[in-house]
Amino acid sequence: MSFSALPLFRFGIIADPQYAAIQPHAAMDRYYANSLAKVAEAIEVFNGEELSFVMTLGDIIDRSFARFDDILPVYGKLRHEALFLLGNHDFSVSSGHLSEIAARLGMPSPYYSVSRHGWRFIVLDGNEVSTFAPPEGHPHRALAARMLTVLQEQGARNAHRWNAALSDEQFTWLGDEISSAAAAGEKVIVMNHYPVHPPGEHDMWDCDRIVALLASHDNVVAYLNGHNHVGNYGKAGACHFVNFKGVVDTETENAFAIVEVYPDQIEIRGFGREESRTLAF
Repeated sequence: MSFSALPLFRFGIIADPQYAAIQPHAAMDRYYANSLAKVAEAIEVFNGEELSFVMTLGDIIDRSFARFDDILPVYGKLRHEALFLLGNHDFSVSSGHLSEIAARLGMPSPYYSVSRHGWRFIVLDGNEVSTFAPPEGHPHRALAARMLTVLQEQGARNAHRWNAALSDEQFTWLGDEISSAAAAGEKVIVMNHYPVHPPGEHDMWDCDRIVALLASHDNVVAYLNGHNHVGNYGKAGACHFVNFKGVVDTETENAFAIVEVYPDQIEIRGFGREESRTLAF
């Protein structure tokens, strides 16, 4: 093997706990209340490893803002840094709480970037232009309704209310972050709740422009997401697109991962239903 015996660094991944104190949705195989124990189990594994951080790829809760009071103390047992990003179900709260979710999760802002070990992690807010996340009366809500109508008229497979888009401002910021990372000699991993590739019904409404941007920069190594609970994988340009499986699915089986970064490849160690993968770059 070409890489050194030890990775440069490792981090943990959890996707879609979607915790809620409600009955299971048997037809969808979602067991919302069981996610507390599953996240606790993942954290126990993570605490036995040397990790730079643990990222949860959105949909931390479902149905009520009060559910954050139940699940965030579980993360309090994590001995590593806990990073979060926003998923669609995190906004299934009363309208008065819509603007408070990022702060409740301790996020610096709805989208942000962090540099670790000479790599830049760009964290997107995939809900910015949606029919559910912006405050009532916000122009992004009206823009989302128009975008969705156009996609529905085109018969687009991702024309669903539970998908969304980046604002032009955030899309420009993403490009600027990738360019400044390149200037700093940093490789990039982008993280978001929503998939953008391969094409599917869970994709961002503006997935085409996002994939084109990421595939055009050779310092962008991977894009990691949740949202499509069955998982997926694709590649565009030099960028690997990995969709992690949802914790909330199945009564007893867990799904989480440890990502190990080497100088020339990424090793994903899957636990439970999550697949292990080798991503060369």
